[in-house]
Amino acid sequence: MRRLTLAIVAGLSALALSVGTAAPALAQGPTEKVRRINLYSWPQAALPQSFQAAQLIAQEWRKLGLDVDVKPLQRQQQTQLIWFSRDKWDTTMWRMVGRPERSDPDELLYSLYHSKYADKGYNFIGYINPEYDALAEKQRTQLDPAERQKTAFKMQQIINRDQPQAFLVHPKYLAAFNKAVFKEDTVVNESGIGIRNIWTFLNIQPLGAQKDLIINSNENINATNPLYIGGAVDSWVTDLIWDRVMRIGPDGMPKPWAAESVAWVDDKTVDVKLRAGMKWHDGQPVTVDDVIFSFQAPAGDKAPMYKPFVTDIAKIEKTGDLALRFTLKQPNTTFFTASLSKINLIPRHIWEPVLKDLAGKPETAEQLKDVSRIGSGPFKLVRWKPTEEILLERNGDHFAAPRIERWIMRIVPNAEATLGMLKRGELNFIGIFGGDPEVLTKFAKDNPDIAIRSEVDIGFEYVAFNNRRPPFDDVAFRRALSLAIDRRLMVAAAWQDYAIPANSHVSPVLSYWHDPSVDNLKTSLAEAKKILKDAGYRLVGGKLYYPAGKQEKLTTE
Repeated sequence: MRRLTLAIVAGLSALALSVGTAAPALAQGPTEKVRRINLYSWPQAALPQSFQAAQLIAQEWRKLGLDVDVKPLQRQQQTQLIWFSRDKWDTTMWRMVGRPERSDPDELLYSLYHSKYADKGYNFIGYINPEYDALAEKQRTQLDPAERQKTAFKMQQIINRDQPQAFLVHPKYLAAFNKAVFKEDTVVNESGIGIRNIWTFLNIQPLGAQKDLIINSNENINATNPLYIGGAVDSWVTDLIWDRVMRIGPDGMPKPWAAESVAWVDDKTVDVKLRAGMKWHDGQPVTVDDVIFSFQAPAGDKAPMYKPFVTDIAKIEKTGDLALRFTLKQPNTTFFTASLSKINLIPRHIWEPVLKDLAGKPETAEQLKDVSRIGSGPFKLVRWKPTEEILLERNGDHFAAPRIERWIMRIVPNAEATLGMLKRGELNFIGIFGGDPEVLTKFAKDNPDIAIRSEVDIGFEYVAFNNRRPPFDDVAFRRALSLAIDRRLMVAAAWQDYAIPANSHVSPVLSYWHDPSVDNLKTSLAEAKKILKDAGYRLVGGKLYYPAGKQEKLTTE
């Protein structure tokens, strides 16, 4: 953990004596050593690939003259430090997981780097670039796909130039299931997501007496909160408890879900007709007023992660008992995918008092731990033991009632224990495997009832730089640190070849939107050193010093 402090600037002559600086360097003005950098990571047991990557990255950065410590943190601690204390860290391992609604790149193109979400929201790294902001807003309004593609390519090129974070890989995740328990052809693959998706969980058909799907997680659930976008595991649960107006189908296209129909009236007007007979898990009916409230709730300052997806809504009107109309401020080509397929429908009678109570307080709904889990989705929450398991049961009244009786997720941090539980039938679905992928592949060969599927993810793993804090506010410094990382080494050594190199926030899985020109990042330790030297950084006694005249005003603890 760091704290901002004023550093004591040492006398120039004393500095020269302590580091043996040659006399010519003194004429260039004061210079100070770059402070020790803490690289935060998940623990090895939770995410071994990310932890191994952090170790390899730290090794390369030390070759640039930096003092680097890898600091593993449990997920809740890391979230508190990085997400909620945005000025107290320098760099961390992080990931953007693949979600169905990210099949349109708007969420990553717009929300991840727009400056309006730097204080609260997705832009937790604090990247500020008015040129990028303008393009992010422009691409939302471009109804011609070819023109929008040009804008998306330009945005990727800007991020490649500025390197506000160092992309590492697009993972190739393995998932597995027991085909003696479930009918194999009822497992659904979703492009860029894999088989661990809502369509599988709704359609998978038990073959015998075992009617429960029992899935693993190698990390604890951070939150089950419909106004908080948590990590991968959190989203598995929220997808099942809360409905949305539309959902992304297995083909990557938005389709009506809680809505019977959705239609454009013109380029700024959308009419929605809800399904009849929907109910919340407490038995109360789902109303048009609930749906309107669900989209109004993030518009304030109490659900900042969801705010980007409602900013283009000018007004919402009730046009009938089951009908409503959205009027947009401007044309928005992403509205079906990035808004109607993104916002969780929440009961007004439960959440309106909660948000009223938060009014005038610094806390947001994201920080609430004890929240209602009443949704209208195909599964209901029955039990949650945060470090052990979460149990959902089938909502038989749902219009898409699942075939399984219960969906049970067990927290198993250890990869070896995961395979043991799979063999004994204590698990029958592997949602994520934290160990060596080859071990799981061999296990499946030795146990013919286990079927494996893999898919390159829409998301990506990366090293986040805090652009607010020197020296990470310097593009040259960020570029040097990024170019020092060999992505091929990341793929081979950390992800055991179950990944592809990354240098863009738009995955190659989204081939139309991914700019292949940014894939040609030439990583090299020599080039990284040259960038630092050209920017005025100096190596003195094997340690990296700031350009002349720049003072270190932070310390690391």
